[in-house]
Amino acid sequence: MAAQFGRRLRRGATTTAVAAAAVAALSASQAPAAPQPDSADDRTSAGATPPGDSAATGNSPYYTDLPPLDTPNKPDSSVNLPVTGTAEAGIPATVLAAYKKAEQNLASTDAACRLPWQLLAAIGKVESGQARGGKVDANGTTTSPILGPALNGQGFALIKDTDGGAYDGDSTHDRAVGPMQFIPSTWATWGQDGNGDGRKDPNNVYDAALAAGRYLCAGTRDLSLATDLDRAVLSYNHSTEYLRTVRSWFDYYRRGTHEVPDGSGVLPVDTGSGLPSPSPTPTPPSSSSPPSGGTSPSPDPSPAKPGSTTPSPDPTPPPTTPPTTPPTTPPAVFGSLENAGTGVLTATAGDAFAERVKVRARNTLGAPLARTSVTFTVVGDTDTRFTGGKRTVTLTTGADGTVTAPVLTAGEKTGPVRVTAVAGTTTPRTVSYLATVTARVADTIVRTDDKVLTAAPGAEFADRLEVRAAYKGTGVADTAVTATMITDAETPTANDKGPYFKDALGIPVRILTLTTGADGLLELPKIYADDTAGTYELRLTTASGATLTVELKVEAPAA
Repeated sequence: MAAQFGRRLRRGATTTAVAAAAVAALSASQAPAAPQPDSADDRTSAGATPPGDSAATGNSPYYTDLPPLDTPNKPDSSVNLPVTGTAEAGIPATVLAAYKKAEQNLASTDAACRLPWQLLAAIGKVESGQARGGKVDANGTTTSPILGPALNGQGFALIKDTDGGAYDGDSTHDRAVGPMQFIPSTWATWGQDGNGDGRKDPNNVYDAALAAGRYLCAGTRDLSLATDLDRAVLSYNHSTEYLRTVRSWFDYYRRGTHEVPDGSGVLPVDTGSGLPSPSPTPTPPSSSSPPSGGTSPSPDPSPAKPGSTTPSPDPTPPPTTPPTTPPTTPPAVFGSLENAGTGVLTATAGDAFAERVKVRARNTLGAPLARTSVTFTVVGDTDTRFTGGKRTVTLTTGADGTVTAPVLTAGEKTGPVRVTAVAGTTTPRTVSYLATVTARVADTIVRTDDKVLTAAPGAEFADRLEVRAAYKGTGVADTAVTATMITDAETPTANDKGPYFKDALGIPVRILTLTTGADGLLELPKIYADDTAGTYELRLTTASGATLTVELKVEAPAA
């Protein structure tokens, strides 16, 4: 749990009763420090059992507040219980939903474990104060990371970094992370995706609750049995004080809870100290310990003997408060780079791509990371370039962690083009994109002059017809053009009289297929007129639908 958690224990009847009950249960069960399967089959069913010297939390410090003495009653069990219940019995809505969803999941996948959601709630209360009073977003992710102190051996366990700071932002020592306070090495084995978003995030209460449930159910445990439940809790943190505290809240929540809005949960009082103590050594009950469920009665003062005096008790020294250390937030460390919604990258040669490459940088905790340098590069043998003719551009992410590359303009060379985005120096992360440059396809076909094309009956047209196929004004070579003598523009069918071409054998034809040359230019073969005077039409079309109609006049020369 977080570094600011303190270690104050509330004294009183509840503490004494729970301590005695817990120690008695431990003495009867001889509970080990971590869950251990009872047989080889158990090990197989558990998948991976926490080793004996480990704990889910790395034995990190935790909240030690105990439930109030006026514990809630289950619904309808007391007419005096307010509709909303006591404040401490309220669990933030999303957090409560995560616990219950984890219970349902385990009920269907490991029914023999009999995991009660109230046990998850008790651990969540002790570890993080129910995700800091339910400060989570709509997906169940904490609004800011919940991190325990660095486990550097100073007052608690020494656990050197196991994740490169990916989960806890600390590349020197591990820290417990999230609402259920998993250390990174444990999360690597037991992490779950509880909300179905495709990620296993220890700072997400759905993921963390399901992971905690599976951890507690390791092996063949049946949590309806007190001994198995104790083993499970002790595997989470090797401390009998921890067991007492969790047991207290477990019993409290079993008597009744209610839902409260996210962010309005009651935070533990014990949050003032930045110097958590190591886990205490269990103390066995003495012969003077009161029976379970009772309180220590104050002895009646003995009557003073004649002539004697009753010594005054030594004054109790005032409690001391450890110095506070302001909570520290680990520096944001670059963790990953991802596509941020870039669409299909396709453009015609010479055109600008409609889509632009966009990426998002995240830190090691999965949050968007601003001010991260990202280098975009057009890779390979291509003349496609960013705005300004640049092949490489370096930009910085914004507040939402995203950055968009400049406009990409397709070159003349067609085919696939690869674009990369790279961020990070120590361990660079790369996202690659495949872009495609397609050949130009003519969208227009026009004449290169405006001469009137005329011929006398039985003669050839004096002027040759030249046209140009183009795409957005740029000539397109190798464009197939079909030339057809038609009856009229309204109903363009092939004409069987009037002007005509000649094929290689000199036979008249009225339909030809030709191909444009360089820059899209095409000079048509000679056109001949038959003996019938009149006005005729020649239709030129391309496969892409570009069309041009040319008027041809056959008339006798003027006298």
